[in-house]
Amino acid sequence: MALVLLLAGCGPLGLRRQPAPPGALGAENREQPALSGDGRLLASLVERGGRSTVLLQDRRSGQVLPLPHLRDHQPHSAPSLSWTGRYLALLIQQGPHRQAVLQDRASGRLLPLMLPAGREPQRLSLAADGRRIAIELLDDGQRRVELFDLSGLLEPDLAPGLRQSGGGEVLP
Repeated sequence: MALVLLLAGCGPLGLRRQPAPPGALGAENREQPALSGDGRLLASLVERGGRSTVLLQDRRSGQVLPLPHLRDHQPHSAPSLSWTGRYLALLIQQGPHRQAVLQDRASGRLLPLMLPAGREPQRLSLAADGRRIAIELLDDGQRRVELFDLSGLLEPDLAPGLRQSGGGEVLP
């Protein structure tokens, strides 16, 4: 049975590989992939000039999208995207420390997240709607995950048809 699934292009969990357009994702080594909630954008890390750099790419066209505000803040790690990819959360290097930041691609703003003193971010995950972020923090040798509310900082990045408050679908 497993042989039949593998021959049909499916793994044991029924996963199917979705091919990219020819040459769209390039031949570079990539790490730490993150898809936008709508699946249109892919953020991943590539090695450029000896430094880890986030690459944001439209999956359909293969076009690399510019992130000029991040150029001087390398290396990068832990990319995470909101629903449409308006917001990109990641870690950047600030001297000897890591800093969690949000890039608002609509406005071009780079927003540093002020974390409690003495806590160094290790990884993060942005909620698809951009309202919350989970950050793994290193605090005196102990790792912990904390959730932070971003609703006062960012506009929601919602899937089409969802209301900003009250939940449920918007009916015509």
